[in-house]
Amino acid sequence: MATALKVEQSIQEWGNGLGVRITAPVAKAAHFARGLPITVEVVKEGILLRPAGRPKLTLAQKLKAFDPARHGGEVMASPPVGLEKL
Repeated sequence: MATALKVEQSIQEWGNGLGVRITAPVAKAAHFARGLPITVEVVKEGILLRPAGRPKLTLAQKLKAFDPARHGGEVMASPPVGLEKL
């Protein structure tokens, strides 16, 4: 496995466990973002972190990404039905 970026860091105490801060350059190189679900695997060489899906976006993040020009208008472009006609 080729190394794209290598940094030296220290393991710190974090509550009742241990933690390592993932710096911005490392997160960017690994395509990690806030809220990204990951799997943590213990392997022969150490610990392996892998993305386990897409980030869970907050409502504020979803609204910020909303583009009215692209997503505007009715969700279902159909004529009014039932009580909608009143």
